[in-house]
Amino acid sequence: MKPRCSLFLATTLDGYISRPDGRIDWLDEANRCIPPGEDCGTADFLATVDAVVMGRGTFELLLGDGVWPYGSRPVRVMSRRPLAIPEALRATVQASAATPKAVLEELGRLGARHVYVDGARLLAAFLAERLVDEITLTVVPVLIGQGRPLGGPLQADLKLSLVSTRAYGFGFVQQRYRIDATG
Repeated sequence: MKPRCSLFLATTLDGYISRPDGRIDWLDEANRCIPPGEDCGTADFLATVDAVVMGRGTFELLLGDGVWPYGSRPVRVMSRRPLAIPEALRATVQASAATPKAVLEELGRLGARHVYVDGARLLAAFLAERLVDEITLTVVPVLIGQGRPLGGPLQADLKLSLVSTRAYGFGFVQQRYRIDATG
């Protein structure tokens, strides 16, 4: 059985999830205005997640931060090149060159019911293959003019249904969408 697959990410008001080189300095800057103790639903979302699939760039970015947010959840890092995984993470983190569908099927066989997908290029691949069930998108009030957009080329339109919207007093707006099965 295919696990439910979700995206949980931030975007600029002009629709970019990172700069062209993958940097998210605009998000780091915006996060400084978030009051202490507010995480915009991140902890609640992660509490529902059984496994994580991420791109190599996202993995390397997290390693650079020095904080591993996924505990003992299984993590698959999508990469076609050899990947150095720190000894402390080798029990739960594995590199995979499988297709998005195959990696979801593998995680499902391991018992995952809800998979979180993270990484600009990877999001586009999962969306293009119509494997995503839900998107939580936090719009940050900043324009950067260019960057990596959410998604990429699609064979056909992907229709969404709004589940909820939340406006934060510090300017962020979070929208949760369900992907329509027929869309």
